[in-house]
Amino acid sequence: MHLPMVLVAMLAMGVAQATAAPDRHVVVITLDGFPSYLLDDPNASLPTLRGLRDAGAYAVDGMQISNPAVTWPNHTTLMTGVHPDRHGVLFNGILERHGVGKPVRVLFQGKEQRDFVRIPLLFDHLKAAGVESAAINWPCTRGSTSIEANFPDVPEPLAHTSTGVKLFLDRAGHVARFAGGNNVVRDEIWTETACQVIRERKPGFLALHLLNVDSTHHKYGPKTLPGYTATALADAQVGRVLMALGEAGIRERTSVLVVADHGFVTVRKTLRPNAILRREGLLVVKGAEVTSARVQVVPEGGTGMVYLTNPETAEIDRQSVRRLFQGAEGIEAILGPEEYPRYHLPAPRDDPQMSDLVLVARDGYAFTASSAGEALVVPVDQPYGAHGYISTDPAMNALFIASGSGIRPGTKIRRVENVDVAPTAAKLLGVKLDGTLGRVLGEILEGPG
Repeated sequence: MHLPMVLVAMLAMGVAQATAAPDRHVVVITLDGFPSYLLDDPNASLPTLRGLRDAGAYAVDGMQISNPAVTWPNHTTLMTGVHPDRHGVLFNGILERHGVGKPVRVLFQGKEQRDFVRIPLLFDHLKAAGVESAAINWPCTRGSTSIEANFPDVPEPLAHTSTGVKLFLDRAGHVARFAGGNNVVRDEIWTETACQVIRERKPGFLALHLLNVDSTHHKYGPKTLPGYTATALADAQVGRVLMALGEAGIRERTSVLVVADHGFVTVRKTLRPNAILRREGLLVVKGAEVTSARVQVVPEGGTGMVYLTNPETAEIDRQSVRRLFQGAEGIEAILGPEEYPRYHLPAPRDDPQMSDLVLVARDGYAFTASSAGEALVVPVDQPYGAHGYISTDPAMNALFIASGSGIRPGTKIRRVENVDVAPTAAKLLGVKLDGTLGRVLGEILEGPG
């Protein structure tokens, strides 16, 4: 979406260009893959997060997220106040259908915000209201014209980072470390970059996305020693951001929201639906690569997105999928397009990225792309972690804490959805967002909600 179309969409959504509150600041930090159930886990060392919780507000049962329960769709929901059926981000990339009998692919190289997101992000609304924004490792922001300090979550992020941020990274000797670093190193650099932006620019709005909890939970699973260590490190990094707010002299005028994009479950058995499709002649593989497919499953952890590529055989293939997988071990349900609206998923006729069916895994099972072997269910040697399950699964509930300026201390709330974050953050900055599905969380705000 080009800038003029963004402005048209903003008007169509009825965005009130209210005068932003003077000298107010909001920081949103997402700890990728941080389930809400860890906040009260006695084995988790979280002094900073619990301090923010006790001094502010939090969701007792966690924050309900969007489907699909993966990173980019949910980060985009956090910055739009609508679900993926409206903002258009369904994968950590863009799924493309390549024609009859050809495999689908999820691509992200060379894509910008306007390619991913159909509607304006909160950053766009805030710029129109005169609020300066910064985004560090935030998905679907490459090429943004509304973010003054931008270090986007894309392949080769340093090539698409704002000039001022690049200068800091170079000055601090972070470029080589970042390029060769793992997610522990990258989280450190993203955190320090956010702190430097706070100290130097004092932006009205800053969004920071940290990844190490997610990658550690994927490898080892939640509620493991490595997982607890990763969450403790994330807690310390939130503390560094709070220190930077104090060093910048704006801590007392800043609202801090610490959230997550999804929860996590432990996986003990994998599901290989593409192996069954290969066995049935519905998918052809050369080596490890799918070369042709009438039916193909794209795994999203707890869900498998089923694509029927040939319109002439689609109905027969749909019946075959139900025959092969309905009631099979590890399969909780098969969703058809008639059920998508209740999950805020688009119809395939409206969005070609959307699958024709959705396989839903049972607890303890997760889908993989592998087409090897003859079995649907394969036990794993070492349990690991996954997300992507239907968002009504409580294990997918994400962390939600709000603290600081404008937040009523000691507030416990039961019902929070991730669509509520954007309108609430905007409200704290004196900007009204209309056209969202979320609500301003007035019960956590001091003064009129």
